[in-house]
This record gives sequence, C-alpha cells and structure tokens, in this order.
Amino acid sequence: NPAHPFSQGELCPKVNRFVDRVYNPDRLLNPKIRVGAKGSGEFRDATWDEALALVAERVAEVVETHGGESVLPWQSAGTQGLIQMSSLDQRFFAKLGASRQIGSLCGATVGWGMAVTNGSALGSDPSDIAQSQLAVLWGTNTRLTNRHLWPFVEEARARGARIVVIDPIRTITAEAADDFIQPHPGTDIALMLAMMHVIIRDDLVDHDYVAAHTTGYDELVAHVSECTPAWAAERCGVPAATIEQLAIDYATVRPAMLRTLIGPEHHESGAMFFRTMACLPLLTGSWTELGGGMAKSVGAFAEPFVDRSVFRADHLADGKNRRGLSINHLGRHLTSTDLAPPIHALFVWCGNPLVTVPESELTRRGLEREDLFTVVSEQFMTDTARYADVVFPATTQLEHVDVVDSWGSLYVGWNEPAVAPLGESVPNTELWRRLSTAMGFTESELFETDESLIASALKNIDVEAMRRDGFVRLDLPEETLPFANGAFGFPDGKARFVAPELADQGLPTLPAFVTAAESNARFGDTVSTKDGTGKPDERALHLLTPKIHRRFLNSSYSALAGHGDREGEPYVELNVDDAKNRGIADGEVVRVFNHRGSLELATRLTDRMKPGVAAVPFGWWSEHHRGPATANSLTSDTLTDWGGGVAYSDTLVSVEKLG
Repeated sequence: NPAHPFSQGELCPKVNRFVDRVYNPDRLLNPKIRVGAKGSGEFRDATWDEALALVAERVAEVVETHGGESVLPWQSAGTQGLIQMSSLDQRFFAKLGASRQIGSLCGATVGWGMAVTNGSALGSDPSDIAQSQLAVLWGTNTRLTNRHLWPFVEEARARGARIVVIDPIRTITAEAADDFIQPHPGTDIALMLAMMHVIIRDDLVDHDYVAAHTTGYDELVAHVSECTPAWAAERCGVPAATIEQLAIDYATVRPAMLRTLIGPEHHESGAMFFRTMACLPLLTGSWTELGGGMAKSVGAFAEPFVDRSVFRADHLADGKNRRGLSINHLGRHLTSTDLAPPIHALFVWCGNPLVTVPESELTRRGLEREDLFTVVSEQFMTDTARYADVVFPATTQLEHVDVVDSWGSLYVGWNEPAVAPLGESVPNTELWRRLSTAMGFTESELFETDESLIASALKNIDVEAMRRDGFVRLDLPEETLPFANGAFGFPDGKARFVAPELADQGLPTLPAFVTAAESNARFGDTVSTKDGTGKPDERALHLLTPKIHRRFLNSSYSALAGHGDREGEPYVELNVDDAKNRGIADGEVVRVFNHRGSLELATRLTDRMKPGVAAVPFGWWSEHHRGPATANSLTSDTLTDWGGGVAYSDTLVSVEKLG
C-alpha cells in the first residue's frame, strides 16, 4: 500500500513472492493421517470428520490415563496476527487442563532487560531515527531483516547523520555504514561499560537529567571506573581508540539513537545486554530528543491498545494450577524421564520446532516416540509435520481475517482475506472450534467468532477505519518521547542504574560483563575431540546462526519454490585464516559438529568474520541438507539470564575435513 507511512508500498523480500507460496503445489490442502514410520512423511488423505475423531479419541485417552498436563501445546509466530497465532487455543487447552507454554524463542528477553533499567519495555519510535545525527545500529542487520526502516536511516544520512553498525559479522548493513565496529560475539556489554567509563571520565554526562530521573549514579561511577577502553579492547577485540571515539561521538553528537533488535539477546547474558544498553541514554539525557533514546521492537506501545488477556478464560481450567514448560526446551520435555506426568500428546501450530528450537536432535528423539501422539496444523509438510500422527491444513494470511499489530512501527493493520481458503484449509481459530466440538465441549467461550475475538481484544482502536483503510496509527502523540521528562516505570518514576531485585536471582545488581569462556564453563559447552578422549577442542569455533538469506529469513518461508536456485544450499562460513589452519579449501565439504549433533556442509571462506567464528545460516529444512540435521541441531538450549529466552549464540563447534 503506497499510502502506508512506514512500508510505503514496498514488500520485504521474504514475502514479495507470497502469492507463489499460497498456490504452491506442495501446499497441504486436506487433513492427513500418518501411515508410515514417524519422520517418513508417509500419510494418507483423510476427511475432517475422521481426523477430528481420531484426535478426540487419542487425546481423551491421554487425559484420562495420564492427566491433562500430559498434553503440551507448542506455537510460535509462523503465521502472524492477533487471533490466528494464539487466541481460542488458550481456552481449548485450559479446558483440557494441559501444560502451558512459557518463555520465548525471541523477543521477550529484550523487553525484560530494558525493564530492569527503565521499569518499562518502552523505547523510541524506530522511525524517529530519521531525525538522528548519529544512528548506531547495534546487533541488527537492518537492510535485510528490517527493510522498511532502512529508508528512514537513509533519510537521516541525507541530513548529515553518521551511521555506525556494531556486529560480529560484516553484514550488508555494515557494508553500507559510515563506520563498522566488529566485536567478538557476546562481548558487547564490555564495550558498553567502557563507553560509560569514557562518558563519565570526560564529564560528558547530562547531570541534570541523571539527578532528576535516575538512581544509583554514584554506584555506577565506581563500578565502571576500571572498565577502560583498554580493558574492553582486550575482551572485545575492538581497538581502544575506536571505543574511545565511539563513546565521545555518542555523548556529543546530538541527537543519537541506539537501534537494536532481537539478535543480541541470544546469549546467556542476553537480558543484561539490553539492561546495560539502556543505561547509555540515561547518562547522556538522550531520551529528551527526537531521534535519540533507544529503539527496539515497538510491541510495548501497543499493550494499552491490545488486550490479549481476554483470550485466556482461565476459569475453564476448573481451578487447576497448570504447570508451565519452556518453549525452548521442547526436546527436554519430550525425552524427560523425570517429568511427572510425561508428555503424551503434543499440538504444534504456527511453527516448525524441529528446525527453529535449539538442540533439535533432542526434539527429534522425542518426536520419534511411539507413545507420543502429535497433532500439527500446517501449510506445508515441514520437518516437524513429518513426525505428526495427524496433520490439519492451515490457511495462509491471504485466506483468513486477522489484525496485525506491528513489531516495527506504530501502525496496526487489518488483514482482510484476499481469497477463499484453498482446498479444505481452515484458520487456526476454526481448528480449535472444530476440535472443541469433537471433544464434546460445550462452553460458549470455545466457539467465539473471529470478529468477536478481535473486537474484545482491541481497545481505543477505530476498527472501522482500520478495516476501511487497511491500517490505523495507535492513538499516541506524534512525537513519542516516553522518558523525556522521566516517568519511568518504577513507583518513584526514576530509572535505575542499580537493580536490587537482581540480587535475589543471584545476578549482579549493576551492569556486568561475563566472558564467553566463563559463560561456556558455566553451561558446559565444550567440544570433545574426535579421538574420543573427551579432551576439549582448543580450536573450537564460536557458532553463529544468522538470518542472512535475502529471500527467506525464517523457517516458515523456506518452502517457497525457487529458493534453492536463488540461495544455493546450506553452508558454513569460515574465516580464511581458520580454514587455512585446518587445511580447508573454499567450497570443500566439511564436518561441523559438537556433542549435540553434526552437519556436513560446503564451506564459504570469508573475511566478514574474525578468526574463531563460524556461521551456519538459519532456516534451511533438513531436505536441503546432506542428512536430517539442521543448524539448530548444534545450538545450545541454555536459557538467558532472565526473560525466558535462549542462548542460541553461546555455542561451540569443531570443524574438520571429511575423511
């Protein structure tokens, strides 16, 4: 829609061929029941009545035998939207007394980290970066994964702004920057602490703002007194002079915005990254300026306007205190011998956990269990769907109604069906209504219509205008400066350099850096040598699994026809020096492995990463690999410090020549 103020008539690459996806001949268009071995992908067509009856029978048997908590729902964001991602499902599983999914694959850790400093997950409006004179894109590949923000960055540049990119990989965004700073993975907090040291040392602090709107400043001053640029340089691999200049520029070039997204949260200290970054605009008073502050996802702006709690209907659980199980530990849940009761029925929708969840080989072992009944709602036969007992066909966003609140702008969109559902596919909401009928449930809350669900969740949003125009802006001031006058989310209205509540969790109350070695030692991520001695591989590489494909960033889109032709095949990117030290040539197939799994991948030699780092792009399904394993067969499922996220990027691997 060219009239949309944020997207301005452009689709991002991952969806500009979405119509091809809708009409792809591999679309699932009718229910299917497994006839072959789990994982074989062998199914027969079934009617809806037959498939529903089978699910109702098996799930009722599981609940009767093992209790409701032996049923586990798992959903992610493969289909976006207010009601199709998750709404009636919450009521259905409450009625069953099922276990609850908790935690987040990505996103929640960011908000938790910021809230520890600010008492709120609110940040700057990302589009205000157009007003910045210094735009620091920290751990975000904006040109690729946040394509619609890039024109605002270019607008700032046209007004004389400098663009700084901080990332362990020289991405296409870094290549377009004025300055590129490349720390070792997971060392950003040390860089931030050194910036604070310089800002305080050189008296570049906005003392009026700090005095009026923060607490704990004196403790912070003492805390960072030893965090010199030289100290940080030793840990980050960034020259001390570069750190010094970055700190001075950030404090003196006004306005200066810090822009980050979810990538940096995928470390054990993921929340501490955002808690620490949030201290920087406090020191400089950057929150007072349009084009300043700190921008992340904008979901916190929508919270007063979108009330998802209306979907819960907790009373249907009949007073049961249902246990919560982490979305990131699906493999652990499915293979646990200690979980009481064990999981005997699994429902999966809006996601492909066998590709997207860390330590996925553990998930595979769980899905192979003959005593696990698995139901999947999907658009394609994903890696996960191949292990299902029953697969239901799901609509795409061109075929169902929904409301989409943005992660990147202050606009809410109406998702009007463009075509009738293909084949026998149905929206997820309709699936839960049909399953409720099949289970013999009669409560009216389980059968609420899509339109009623939307109306009940939206607050102070002009639904008619949104439906007419396609979008509306949230009812917010034109200039969103949430902390210009303080008003932070704590009772005293002040932000906190010291967070006393973290002590109860055994965490530092002031921003703190943990080295990768210390982190790896804590969660035991060592790589044993191939001779079986168990001796750690001293040449182990730090694995990153970035989203770098231009035409599919997520597992959901890798089914699109033509991706293989355009993107090639899965590969491992190695620094030229690391490859030389191992006798590995460009294009040679190597083994990338650790104690979790093993991949055989062609190499791409590069200088985009420093020595000691390997990158295996995320998103490829197993059918694209030389075996069943995928990138997340290798990744760590250690949880982040707080916020319920997961430390994908705290992973070590060995790389060796085959044979």
